[in-house]
Amino acid sequence: MTHTGVDVIDFLFYTIYPVIGIFVVEIISKIIKSPKWIKLWSQAAVSIGFGIYYWFILQAPQNFPLTGMVMFALALALIYQGRRAKISPNKSYY
Repeated sequence: MTHTGVDVIDFLFYTIYPVIGIFVVEIISKIIKSPKWIKLWSQAAVSIGFGIYYWFILQAPQNFPLTGMVMFALALALIYQGRRAKISPNKSYY
């Protein structure tokens, strides 16, 4: 992807890192048997962290503001689902 200044392999890694982070939180929460809302809010924190990194920390032209916005939107959805899971854990499927 030379038009963005990022190599294809690096772009794939930038895509895979947030997925790995969210899965690591999932695995840790299953091991320690944490409540669903804590898991979802932890995943939201991971998403916010990657959103900040992709939008603000990476240098232009290698930054990904659109990916950062998607990570922030995912964090909002995870926070909402976590709130629902905290209020009524029986209705939460996550």
